[in-house]
Amino acid sequence: MKPKISILGCGWLGLDLAKLLVNSGYDVKGSTTTKAKLKQLQENAIRPFHIELTEDGITGNFTAFLSECDILILAIPPGLRKNPNKSHVKEMQHVVKALQRSTVKKLVYVSSTSVFKDDFHFPIISEKTAPNSTNNSAQQLIEIEQLLSSIPQIKTTIIRFSGLVGEDRHPGYYLRGRKNISNPEAPINLIHKTDCIAIISQIINQNIWDEAFNASYPNHPERKTYYTEFCNTRQLPVPSFSMSQKSKGKIIDSSYLVQTLSYSFNKAP
Repeated sequence: MKPKISILGCGWLGLDLAKLLVNSGYDVKGSTTTKAKLKQLQENAIRPFHIELTEDGITGNFTAFLSECDILILAIPPGLRKNPNKSHVKEMQHVVKALQRSTVKKLVYVSSTSVFKDDFHFPIISEKTAPNSTNNSAQQLIEIEQLLSSIPQIKTTIIRFSGLVGEDRHPGYYLRGRKNISNPEAPINLIHKTDCIAIISQIINQNIWDEAFNASYPNHPERKTYYTEFCNTRQLPVPSFSMSQKSKGKIIDSSYLVQTLSYSFNKAP
């Protein structure tokens, strides 16, 4: 019998993941912060819940959302770009308290490779590299990773994705025509939504727990070359880059994920 799965955050990534899991025969509950989206979840055979996290607590029937759940997938964007002063850690602390009273045995937490800092020598980042970024958003993600990994009765797997892209979402569209963009020689670290969904699915199907993975497409061309070609190919205004300062960046190495899951990346970003 397949485990029952709840996905907290059926947004840009979580919704398509939920659809795939439903089509694979899983019983899936999904949450959204938008009441209008509840019907869309239901139409895709995802049991819908309206749930919102705040620093003060959780609104919505979170107890029912977790009821009989075997695996919880946390796919919630921190929301710190729009609200840099909020505490996403406090929000997640409420989730942890609820998890400690729940039937959940396994957890997938969608984190980010932004927990690793950029440097002038473009360090190669593996799972042996300790998260070391010092900005507010990264520090909160690091604390949440530690918080979730310390729940004694739950096996937690952390998956740190690089920049997420898809047909409808790509930083190249944001950078088109912009001037004096920094870090032109830095290597890019991107991953397509198709691979993100496949990787999470494989973690569940292969029962891979108590792990931490870094996930980025294995090719890392320099930023200037990549985004110039991206815009030229799509007949978009080409961005210009500033060479006045030395570039900072990093290279995310996904070889441990590839080896552990026997995984082959499907789609170049």
